[in-house]
Amino acid sequence: MGRKEMGGRLAAEYQGLEVKVPTFFRCPISLDVMRSPVSLCTGVTYDRTSIQRWLDSGNTTCPATMLELPSTDLVPNLTLRRLIALWASTAAPSSSPAPSAVGPTPAGAAAELIRQVAAPGADPCPALRKLAAFLSDDDVDEFDKNALARAGGAAETVASVLRRRETDAVEAAVRVLAVIAASDCIDEENKKRIAAALAADAASSAASLARVLRSGSGLEARVDAARLVESLLRNATPDVKATVAEAEELVAELIRLIGPVDEKGSLDKQAVEVGLSCLATIAGTRRARSEMVRLGAVPAAVRVLTTDAGSPAQALLILEAAVGCAEGRAAVCEKAEVAIPAVVSKMMKGGMGGAEAAVSVLWAVCHRYKDRRAVEAAAASSKGGLTKLLLLMQSGCSPAARQMASELLKIFKVNAKSCLAGYDSKTTHIMPF
Repeated sequence: MGRKEMGGRLAAEYQGLEVKVPTFFRCPISLDVMRSPVSLCTGVTYDRTSIQRWLDSGNTTCPATMLELPSTDLVPNLTLRRLIALWASTAAPSSSPAPSAVGPTPAGAAAELIRQVAAPGADPCPALRKLAAFLSDDDVDEFDKNALARAGGAAETVASVLRRRETDAVEAAVRVLAVIAASDCIDEENKKRIAAALAADAASSAASLARVLRSGSGLEARVDAARLVESLLRNATPDVKATVAEAEELVAELIRLIGPVDEKGSLDKQAVEVGLSCLATIAGTRRARSEMVRLGAVPAAVRVLTTDAGSPAQALLILEAAVGCAEGRAAVCEKAEVAIPAVVSKMMKGGMGGAEAAVSVLWAVCHRYKDRRAVEAAAASSKGGLTKLLLLMQSGCSPAARQMASELLKIFKVNAKSCLAGYDSKTTHIMPF
């Protein structure tokens, strides 16, 4: 195939190929080999840049079929993208990729920037900031981002910067890794590379991330560090999870992250969400529960429930883990007049997992340990609590949750008549007694 075959518009990375390009690899608009194939609702696939330019010009039809578009959503054609990548690597191993935003080629730029990061005695910050800018740029092709993320040794090299003492370098490395870990366009395989690089020295990674959480240049840097903790925990082995869970400073900073961010007591939703996710996972490690309680996890989770700043399900899971130890039950009961109504109010707002966690919390302090303050607070919430318990029992919850809910109904001290009066539904009523 010569260049004339495509009207002189053959993409630079495929110039010089002596093989025929499959027709369905070409964008119907540009006739170039597609770099980021996406499909319209008509089923026709285009290169993202070309079709986006068409839509941004005010067109409301499919260029190939000229049909009106009821939706302009662009769905990545991952299968075709992989086929093109495979074809490019096998059919043209010596071809030169096109220039990109970070250098002469995605692969070449990655290698050069990673070399700069790893260079002994050199300041890695400029290269790291360039990598972060490239990965964060919405105009950069997803294919190039993934090529950079999976470049040999890239994840390990950037993660190694976390062990340095320079705060700026550590924060810059955290930014690069967090963008990869949180980006929707990065393949899961590449995200796991980041988690594996962090897990290789989990204790050191936890200490470095705790340092950024404690003294990062701003809230964004602290959220980035928490995202890496979240990625590490999501892909970690039990031993690595235990190492992270036992990092006291890290747990303390995650609890601080879900707390007030200013003098007015405001909570940042993004920070709360990622902080809760990390703490809910750490709470699953039994040895970490009492330490989390000591560091203030219970009042922090209750604050989230009362302010609607984050996921009720995650906050309830933290409280469920907390009441599994004596210190946690004491912390919940100490502020029972706030904690119990908060748990009751969010019982049906965190999905089935959150609802069962709420029942577990109430059952632990009100029924099993019969704390007077908790029982009184539950009784004061009987009107709403009763309805929610009945709803839960009819919603297909686990047998254990159903049994706990049944036992809690007796705590609310209401008779059968008031049960039905407070529960207006066309579904079958379950009488508690």
